[in-house]
Amino acid sequence: MNKRLLCISLLIISCIIIFSQCVGKRSKEEEDLRGRQFAGSAACISCHKNIYDSYVTTGHYKTSSPASRASVKGSFVSPHNVFSYSNGTKVIMEARDSGLFQVALSDSTLEELHRFDISIGSGRKAQTFLSWQNGKYFQLPLSYFISAHSWANSPGFPPSYPKFDRMIPGTCFGCHSSAVGIKNVSMEGLQLSEEFEKNQLVYGIDCERCHGPAAEHVAFHKDHPQEKNAMHITKIGALKNQQKLDMCALCHSGLGTPQRSAFDFKPGDNLSDYFFPDFTRPEKTAEMDVHGKQYQLFTASKCFIKSEEMNCSSCHNPHSNERDQLQAFSQRCMNCHKTEDHTFCKMTALPAAMLSKNCIDCHMPALASRSITMLTNGQTSPTPDSMRTHLIAIYREETRKFMATLKQ
Repeated sequence: MNKRLLCISLLIISCIIIFSQCVGKRSKEEEDLRGRQFAGSAACISCHKNIYDSYVTTGHYKTSSPASRASVKGSFVSPHNVFSYSNGTKVIMEARDSGLFQVALSDSTLEELHRFDISIGSGRKAQTFLSWQNGKYFQLPLSYFISAHSWANSPGFPPSYPKFDRMIPGTCFGCHSSAVGIKNVSMEGLQLSEEFEKNQLVYGIDCERCHGPAAEHVAFHKDHPQEKNAMHITKIGALKNQQKLDMCALCHSGLGTPQRSAFDFKPGDNLSDYFFPDFTRPEKTAEMDVHGKQYQLFTASKCFIKSEEMNCSSCHNPHSNERDQLQAFSQRCMNCHKTEDHTFCKMTALPAAMLSKNCIDCHMPALASRSITMLTNGQTSPTPDSMRTHLIAIYREETRKFMATLKQ
């Protein structure tokens, strides 16, 4: 009897141990990559479903994703999946049962084969792709140029041969994801060496990237559903104007020299605490590239300088996809530029009602980037990507073109 009781006791203890290990494992798997203080965007749905459903359509949310046939815009069907280099090498985009690959061939001989692991870019203008190998991420030599409907040489890559060894540091993930799993960081000489966990990312810019850790907020409001005042979360509206600007400038002010990880930034932090001061000659606005320097261009605009409270959200609703909704943006210009205040557009050749539908093409035209250019198959010179400048100003040539279009 004692022997039987002992066996039963051991069985119960074993079950308890196994169960606790399973629960522990599940908890670890379910825990946000950033730690227990983060709830994950899915936790926002129960209270903020409409905002969440709208936000997942935005470029911020889609700025990175696992590479798949659904997320990669480019073709994997011949002849549209082939890119030829001047040295005779061809790179073919192949969809295999085991995944998507860029395959380099020289005289039909396999030279290199690398998997699409991560897609970077929302897919509106262009996408580039990362491949994981031995703890490192490498940018693949071919990106996809949406406006040309074509595979293209990745920006800054050599046009004569496919380059597969451009390592991507954690700082790049700082603006194209909400977290990345880093296994180890060390110094190799004067270079920082990072070892990444494969595909361990919080993809896109998620809710907590801008609103801060929300686990305590979620737990409180689940226990107190009657409480309508947002507790244990940063209230963006209560921040000072410069703090609001700094939140956007973290990723929209170009490549500074970081002194802290962008992932550590929380709403209300000062941008100056995350980048070392730039003691080089200040750039003139004419020298700033439209890609990546939105903060500097915007804050150099007379609209911003003359306003005490203007910030990025004065024009942008970060929760909505407002791409190409020029009339909606123009109506926000009307908040300050009114006919009765004599601050409206001075172009009297057309009715005010017509002009008020599109301030953007004249005062924030799409301009060619000098830093983001793409060489499509068969081209001898790269094509620049274009972005709307955030220097709000008078562009006489662009205005002339716009007026000519309206008069037609």
